[in-house]
Amino acid sequence: MLAAAALAAPWPGPAQAQGLADADKIVVTGTRTPQRVDRALAEVTVIERAQIEAAAGRTLAELLAGEPGVQFWSHGGAGQFASVSLRGLEARHTLLLIDGVRHGSATVGTPTWDNIALDAVERIEIVRGPMSGLYGSDAVGGVIQVFTRSGQAGLHPEVSAGAGSRRQGELAAGARFGSGAFDGSLRVQGRRTDGFSATNQRVPFGSHHPDNDPFEQTSFSGRLGVRLGGWRAEAALLKAAGLNHFDDGPGTDSRAELRTETLSAQVSGPAAAGWRTVLRWARSIDEFDTLATASAFTPLGTTGTTQQQLSWENRIDTPLGTALVLAERVQQEVQRPGTPFEVGERAINGIGLGLNGDAGAHGWQASVRRDRNSQFGSPTTGSLAYGLQVAPELRATVSLGTSFTAPSFNQLYFPGFGNPLLQPEEGVHREIGLRWSQGGHEVRFAVFASDIRGYITPGANPANVDADIEGLTLSLRATWEGWRVQASGELLDPRNSNPNNANFGRRLPRRAKEVFRFGAERTFGAWTLGTSMLHSGARFDDAANTTELAGFTVWDLRADWALAPAWALGLKLNNVAARRYETALGYNQPGREAYLTLRWAPR
Repeated sequence: MLAAAALAAPWPGPAQAQGLADADKIVVTGTRTPQRVDRALAEVTVIERAQIEAAAGRTLAELLAGEPGVQFWSHGGAGQFASVSLRGLEARHTLLLIDGVRHGSATVGTPTWDNIALDAVERIEIVRGPMSGLYGSDAVGGVIQVFTRSGQAGLHPEVSAGAGSRRQGELAAGARFGSGAFDGSLRVQGRRTDGFSATNQRVPFGSHHPDNDPFEQTSFSGRLGVRLGGWRAEAALLKAAGLNHFDDGPGTDSRAELRTETLSAQVSGPAAAGWRTVLRWARSIDEFDTLATASAFTPLGTTGTTQQQLSWENRIDTPLGTALVLAERVQQEVQRPGTPFEVGERAINGIGLGLNGDAGAHGWQASVRRDRNSQFGSPTTGSLAYGLQVAPELRATVSLGTSFTAPSFNQLYFPGFGNPLLQPEEGVHREIGLRWSQGGHEVRFAVFASDIRGYITPGANPANVDADIEGLTLSLRATWEGWRVQASGELLDPRNSNPNNANFGRRLPRRAKEVFRFGAERTFGAWTLGTSMLHSGARFDDAANTTELAGFTVWDLRADWALAPAWALGLKLNNVAARRYETALGYNQPGREAYLTLRWAPR
């Protein structure tokens, strides 16, 4: 019954032809070393540029929620605060990397998805499962890495323009280039939408204000690289500014400026035969500058996080596979309007070892990492994974990992909200998986469990309790009668497991127990037609499970026309049935919306 129920696929992006060739792709996030997808022992998904373009009108969080094991909840439409959960874990248990750079809010303790322009994104890698042994704190449920546009030999300009419902408009232009030892890319983008009211009368704390909440954004991304012999130097920059109108009470058009920036520079090359080294410096900035507010409890000014990162990675060929030796330092500094936090910075120094290899039918992966956290001592985390090729088409995997998560600055120190006595979370995670693939078809199945000791409760006055999350995912990719089909879904049981807590046995907030997706597309000459569906079961908005949010089903339709070799026209209709739904109590989600996109990209 479980297997029959757990079929679904990407929403909003329907099945893509490129998705069927995942086995041939090289990914780096799962092991911090290059690896073919079909050799990965963790469950890895790659979202390519074609699928990103097919997601017109959707946010980055919605795009990610179209993949197996990913759920999201949002405080409105474009530019509003959104959270992404992997396998039923907390939003703060997901690590976001942009071109290898950590990005997010150390005050809230979560990645910041709201101001990342999809136009700047080339591809996305999603790795599910405990990754603290390679990446340290926050990588509890997995890692999502966003890669911006990279360089390419020759000159490849591209321009796109879009228009849609609620007076949405978008214009983007850029070029990828390369000649000899040099390559790079540059991209600029601007967009605006009138939006809709982010809230309704159900929203807590009287925050409803019945006006439209527009969003404006400009972004720039660039990468430049030079190759000198076997060595390569590269710099990357992503910078975005958004003006976000939001609701926090009647009578005021509340708004804030969002500022997102990642900057990195690295040098990589062979230090010796069989030994490659990468030295990287990086900085990320996440800022929320409140310009106007209806709330007496929200001061004007900037709440922000700056993270400085210095890492040295070494990949060494050994008889047992590729060994990874790394040293890393992350310095986090936070700011807020008015009186600063009791503690406003922390430093994390980490060293780690990894091994990834295979021989015949066997594959293995191991990692261990020790971090010295200036606030919370020196935790050690790690993981072990083993894979067996049971048959030419069938592979079985088993893994065990541990995790560590430090409380955020808000959870510790925010006046009237935080608890300075909070301790870090420690987790143990287990997984068994199967993967069957043949002739362009693939089925993946995984059963997983996470035990979080010292789980930090959400909301005001957080406390350390315990939580257990169990679940399964099943996904399918196939071709049938010319149709490219994807289906995936999950069944989850995320619960408070502390018998001394009033919410013992209750489901963790905002997670649906079942989520199913379906997507299909087919090409007819110059036309490509596609459809996608997301069904989410009911969820509770509170830890006590007294406030239930109804389940929902959303359908999208898409048609693309290659009207000339360099020109493409796309039409997208989202939420065809105009379904009203909430992923967080009192916060509206988009109704029916249409988008028209014209692209020029000579090859």
